[in-house]
Amino acid sequence: MIPLRDINPTERFAIVTFVLIVLNSIVFVYELTLGEAAGKLFVESFALIPQRLFSPGTVTSSALPAAATLFTSQFLHGGLLHVAGNMLYLWIFGNNVEDAMGRIRFVLFYLLCGLIAAYAHAFMNSSSLTPMIGASGAVAGVLGAYLLLYPRARVVTLVFFGFYVRPIELPAMAVLSLWFVLQFLNALIMSGSAGGVAWYAHIAGFSAGMLLIGLFKRSDVAFGVGRRYRNL
Repeated sequence: MIPLRDINPTERFAIVTFVLIVLNSIVFVYELTLGEAAGKLFVESFALIPQRLFSPGTVTSSALPAAATLFTSQFLHGGLLHVAGNMLYLWIFGNNVEDAMGRIRFVLFYLLCGLIAAYAHAFMNSSSLTPMIGASGAVAGVLGAYLLLYPRARVVTLVFFGFYVRPIELPAMAVLSLWFVLQFLNALIMSGSAGGVAWYAHIAGFSAGMLLIGLFKRSDVAFGVGRRYRNL
């Protein structure tokens, strides 16, 4: 399944979500302009390397403090499908979550979920020298928040039935719950393999989003509705 859009209007334009998408896209285009060798060095300099986080003496090409790469790694991507997939999910689900929080809180929420996700991946792979990059953990936090705020929102989703493909409307509860279950199953099946996907970062980011949304949403926004309410 590939979500295409949600039927869930916002009260105002989601400028932070838009800026995050632009920033990620600009960084990715910049990576491409560097060429293969310089691009690889650039990515490795700002990527999260788990062993370096837990073993400060680890020698790498990065001059940044290891803790800083928990943030910088969130704005790097390894390919067009990687960045496009993350930004598609952020655009579909991020605008409503931003609307429910406000712009400043949304920035903090997004970065915090990304930090928690990156740290979880590093913790589960503490001896790894493989760089981790991508906004997936932060975006997963947005998905977790959306699930609690708008479980009944309709999401236009491209569904594949063998060779038959068609868009259908599904509740966000179904789309996002299935997404989370797939991450969990992949983490169990692919653990220890060279699959290249930070499954534990997805799980941790999603869980963080669900746990933190109560602290970050506006007080006049109700769970399960995602809309302002008034006392009568």
